[in-house]
Amino acid sequence: MEKELLEILSSYQGIRSELIPILQDIQSNFGYLPEEILKDVSRFTRAPVSEIYGVASFYSQFRFTPRGNNHIMVCTGTACHVKGADKIIEGIERHLGIGEDGVTSDLEYSLESVGCLGCCALAPCATANNDIKSNITLKDIKKIFRHRKNETKMNNIPSNDTSED
Repeated sequence: MEKELLEILSSYQGIRSELIPILQDIQSNFGYLPEEILKDVSRFTRAPVSEIYGVASFYSQFRFTPRGNNHIMVCTGTACHVKGADKIIEGIERHLGIGEDGVTSDLEYSLESVGCLGCCALAPCATANNDIKSNITLKDIKKIFRHRKNETKMNNIPSNDTSED
């Protein structure tokens, strides 16, 4: 992790005005903002860790926990809310054994609610790694996760293709 951080920081001067781009690069590289790295950023920018947390927690783009390999976003916009998004979130929470904004212990799944996915005519809807699931019912939840599990297994099967490029 140290090498990756040094590479990121090498393109900055270490001044406070660079804090947001530094945090964006760290999150882009690591998937979230690890606590130990924020301490290093504090030393680099000479900004207190509390100030860095204040900036990072102000913007919804920043995360302090890793996302799962399969990130589920459930729309809670008006159309989805009216059609039962809260029940969908509760069903997913029960199925995965995590709360909203949680991550399963194996880092396989994470769950987040979002204001709008732009699919109002398909309400209620969610995405699983940007794959849109529409008109979701509580019965669909187990099917969705069974499908994702099978996809993951298929992606981990070695290819028999021995051709060279």
